[in-house]
Amino acid sequence: MNLTHHFLIAMPGLEDEAFNRSVVYLCEHSARGALGLVINKPSDINLKVLFEKIELHLSRPELGNAPVFQGGPVQTERGFVLHEPVFTEADKPEESVYASTMTIPGGLEMTTSKDVLEALATGSGPRKVLVSLGYAAWGEGQLESELAENSWLTVGADPAVIFDTPVEQRYDSALRLLGLEAWTLSPDAGHA
Repeated sequence: MNLTHHFLIAMPGLEDEAFNRSVVYLCEHSARGALGLVINKPSDINLKVLFEKIELHLSRPELGNAPVFQGGPVQTERGFVLHEPVFTEADKPEESVYASTMTIPGGLEMTTSKDVLEALATGSGPRKVLVSLGYAAWGEGQLESELAENSWLTVGADPAVIFDTPVEQRYDSALRLLGLEAWTLSPDAGHA
């Protein structure tokens, strides 16, 4: 099972504060474990404030009010930028121009180096971005165990949910990818 470029959608019975009603975009999933970013839990700061804290001027005013997300409970002081790949004039993806980038099969990239923020500060960089502090991680077999306990639903990721859907609608939009509505889900886990 490889759930890279999938959403994990928290079931109503998942009461952990970091994951209650969360949608996690899985950047990587292998036999060694999984790494993802929560895409629907905004923090109390926006990109303008973040850029001021790291002493950069954000030259993309359309991004100023975008929230910085609580990406998960691991390394909450570290930044992660989920973004569309940078394209050349010929509309072909380049090798990543950023120092520390994970290319995610499915078309997105996740960068942890400051150079992507510096590119945004100059008015360039990726067109669509989601910036988070922290990430979610599962050790070997841990996510599979949580899936077996019915803690999560899974569905192939749709970048429109990440970049084009209002934050408060992302949980319901991810569920709709499965043809479900939140009110139809039971908070009780069951096993057949």
